[in-house]
Amino acid sequence: MLRACLHHPRTEQVRAAALALVLLSAPPAGAQAPAPAPNPQLAAAQASFESLPEAERKAIQTDLIWTGHFNGAASGSYGPLTFRAINALKAPARGAPDGMLNPAERRTLAQGAQAARDAAGFRLIADDRTGVRIGIPATVLPKRDASPAGSRWQSGDGKITLDTSVTPQGETLEAVYEKATAPTPNNPGRKITYKLLRPDFFVVTGETPTGKFYRRLAAGPSGLRGFSIGYDKALSGTVDKLVIAIASSFEPFPTGPLPAASAIASAPPTAAATGPAAVTVPVRVTERYGVALAVADRVAVTAASAVEGCRSVRLSGRAAKLRGSPEGGLVLLEVDGGQAFAAAALRAEVPAERESLVLVAFGEDSGKRAAVALPGQGVRIGANVAVFAPLQPGQAGAPAFDRQGRPVGLVTANPSDKILIAGVAPQRAYAVADSAALQGLMGRAGLTSAVAAAGPDLSTGAVVEKVAKSVLPVICGL
Repeated sequence: MLRACLHHPRTEQVRAAALALVLLSAPPAGAQAPAPAPNPQLAAAQASFESLPEAERKAIQTDLIWTGHFNGAASGSYGPLTFRAINALKAPARGAPDGMLNPAERRTLAQGAQAARDAAGFRLIADDRTGVRIGIPATVLPKRDASPAGSRWQSGDGKITLDTSVTPQGETLEAVYEKATAPTPNNPGRKITYKLLRPDFFVVTGETPTGKFYRRLAAGPSGLRGFSIGYDKALSGTVDKLVIAIASSFEPFPTGPLPAASAIASAPPTAAATGPAAVTVPVRVTERYGVALAVADRVAVTAASAVEGCRSVRLSGRAAKLRGSPEGGLVLLEVDGGQAFAAAALRAEVPAERESLVLVAFGEDSGKRAAVALPGQGVRIGANVAVFAPLQPGQAGAPAFDRQGRPVGLVTANPSDKILIAGVAPQRAYAVADSAALQGLMGRAGLTSAVAAAGPDLSTGAVVEKVAKSVLPVICGL
């Protein structure tokens, strides 16, 4: 049993600050606040919400986007962001802040969302030039034309432009991502505020002195398809909400017939699980996830927070046990027998301030845990090393690599609040144990690590390919 060896489990952090921030801009770096006590209302609301059909769950979240209360993806999954959005919707009428909608509140939400859709002239269309499906606010973007790579919609004054695109054959997702995030000497005022590369898509957002932009590109069997939208900063109050709705509606490789217009409107509220009679038994979570870095044949290092309070731990699918005691936010995990891990050689130098890094972790993908590459940047929290990155729950212990693919540290903080903005996670600062701390822990356990030699800078994809076998998934049994 691991429980006796570790501290009491940390509770999931529920951040109290509302996400009334400028859409898709990264919040300031800073240490995460201490985790508060569990919220039984949130657990009960989650159980109630998850008893609804998936279509209704997504419809509620989509409607909350349109009423301006929710700025996440309409995934059908319930978390703190949906809980806060529902309570914000209920607040003016002094409804109980329980994160649930009774039938009357559901009807009010549906009516408000439909009124907002109608005002924008929002319709789901099939773009014959690119093959994508996407929601177009026709009232806001009445001008339609062809573009070199797809289709274009614009506002009457030209201050808002939405483009769909197909990338020419031979271009890779990674290559387009590198171009999209590279510095632009001819436009020094352009800055990237968020970037995320995954194996099947990327998202890049940014600003110019007068405007904002959002770009999403997806890879599939038919190549690369995406959309981008740019708009005047002065229109943020109106257009930010539309960007979330458009991103939520986007299907790069749709299957089946185009839904009827009524299908993208609010689903009618159902009697099941919408009122006080809803199920209020909290769903028991039986697993928690983390990430580890292989440092010896059968030993890996992870964040102590990833395995805190665990009854059992599996490392890359194999039963694991602690080797020594947790210290400095780190812990070593060891497996018995089986194939040896691909141990990583560490970089000696700590991450420099503003150094570009690549974090490799695991995230949810169609209900499964899949490897994901995340952009990072070296920062400081006081005198301590940290990384600025878009981490989500289950990514404690994520190793950070430099652009040469050398490990420079490991995230010890536990990102416990699932927050998405237009389907992507905002960047925050997380504490990192640098290579000196990793080597110190290993030395006290009788292990040694080679020092990684310097080499040429690599693309993000090449970094991931180089380090993939050293990054291992951790499953904590609760």
